[in-house]
Amino acid sequence: MLLSVKRGSGNALIHSKTSAYGIIYAVSKTAKVSGSVVAGFPSPAEQYQEPPLDLNELLVKRPAATYFVRVEGDSMVGAGISDGDLLVVDRSLRPAEGDVIIASVEISPERSEHCEAMSLEGCDFTVKTYRRDKSGVRLEPANPNYPVIRLRAGQELDYFGKVTACIHRFAGKR
Repeated sequence: MLLSVKRGSGNALIHSKTSAYGIIYAVSKTAKVSGSVVAGFPSPAEQYQEPPLDLNELLVKRPAATYFVRVEGDSMVGAGISDGDLLVVDRSLRPAEGDVIIASVEISPERSEHCEAMSLEGCDFTVKTYRRDKSGVRLEPANPNYPVIRLRAGQELDYFGKVTACIHRFAGKR
């Protein structure tokens, strides 16, 4: 799955600016939570007003180490990460077995040709599930249509952070 970093709209709850490295840094405004909704049978309880919701407080534990990035592609749909979703990434957390991470790997000549054929720039950045065992390190997609990336001897993995949340919109993507 490829990542495309884009600016948020000026009237969104999360305003963003893009750094020289293409990373989205967010500044959120608080939003009001107008109550709760029951996903099962309707509740006869009265509606009540919740305190304001601060998305930074909810999603960002380490502001200096956190950035947002927009997903482009479908290699992680099995993990609930879809094209157009916004990922919250904490670069201060070390990867552990089974974590969803943002990484860059040296790509093989055949993968490079695939990227060029699809006109995909920055094809070496990816979001995948981190796996490490006796056989080595690999990055696994959550879609059977994509290959596992297995690191070969001498191949480097550049780690850019652990995905801590995924913001998924149901209507009006992007």
